[in-house]
Amino acid sequence: MRGLAKTARTGGAMEIVDRDRPDPGPDEALIEVDFAGLCGSDAGIYEFESAFERMDLPTVIGHEYTGRIVEAGDEVTEFSVGDRVVERPIRGCGECYQCKIGEENVCQNAVITGVDHDGAYAGYIAVPERALHPVPERVDPKHAALVEPTSIGARAVIQNSRVGPGDRVLVAGPGPIGQLTAQIARAQGGEVVVAGVSADTEYRLPLAEELGFDTVNVEADDLEARRDALTDGVGYDVVFDTTGHPSGLTMAVDEVRKGGQIVLVGQTGETTMPYSPLVRAEIDLQCSYASMYEDFERSLRLIDSGGVDHATFLDQRFDLLEADGAFDAFLRGETCKPVFDVSVLRD
Repeated sequence: MRGLAKTARTGGAMEIVDRDRPDPGPDEALIEVDFAGLCGSDAGIYEFESAFERMDLPTVIGHEYTGRIVEAGDEVTEFSVGDRVVERPIRGCGECYQCKIGEENVCQNAVITGVDHDGAYAGYIAVPERALHPVPERVDPKHAALVEPTSIGARAVIQNSRVGPGDRVLVAGPGPIGQLTAQIARAQGGEVVVAGVSADTEYRLPLAEELGFDTVNVEADDLEARRDALTDGVGYDVVFDTTGHPSGLTMAVDEVRKGGQIVLVGQTGETTMPYSPLVRAEIDLQCSYASMYEDFERSLRLIDSGGVDHATFLDQRFDLLEADGAFDAFLRGETCKPVFDVSVLRD
């Protein structure tokens, strides 16, 4: 089989490589991959940001995907050949303190599919049974490929925020996680505004508007005037920072109301700011990382109910055999959620 792999510690350096079809172990299932999404982490690997220095290259990337089981090991009991599945790609060790108390998403020894071992941009992938999640037949396969990023938004909103009916919510960052977080916050009853920068005005902010959200361009609009108009001068009850940029947190502090909540979802690197105003305003600063079993379950239910619109959100214009175009468009903000047909790698 073939796979799309990161092959060198430089920008770009993605190549189609030959791989043997995996042999599943006793506790593993072999997945025939149908569709896979491109996310910010994949783009970070493409640019080869410092967080990915640990990769042992060449590594087939990709962790947002769906497919069917075509072979199952002798110890696999909860799944059968033919079942549709997605993977929870952050695999806990099961032995550390965090795993033992049910916090596998922050496992001390976690490994990530498509980073620490070969991922889903390949014809087949072998996955431990404990990392698999069933997908109902009624869910469109292309939409199922987006369950994993949806689960990140679901955890941020449902588990880690206090968004409720009537709350005024700002989602900073109109990338894939931001767009999904906005939809889930709205499904929880929030009145949601999506913020972006001028580079987002070509594709991502119009996409948010197509999904039914008010939008703000933080580089061109009068943020104070827009905030006052949208929140009656109070400020947003909850601000989600999904930007992955150091300016996201400082902007969130300006936009949230006193006594409000900021939820950090994007990994922003370093930023410098005065923290006393947060204390004096009793701002609740909450972090949200990755997702767990219940977040996948909630995501599938949101997809099924129409609470999350994947049909408008996903972008099928790109070919995995010529993936540089997808990565370049993603990094320029000209697309939000490319979804690849992985079957081309089995031809």
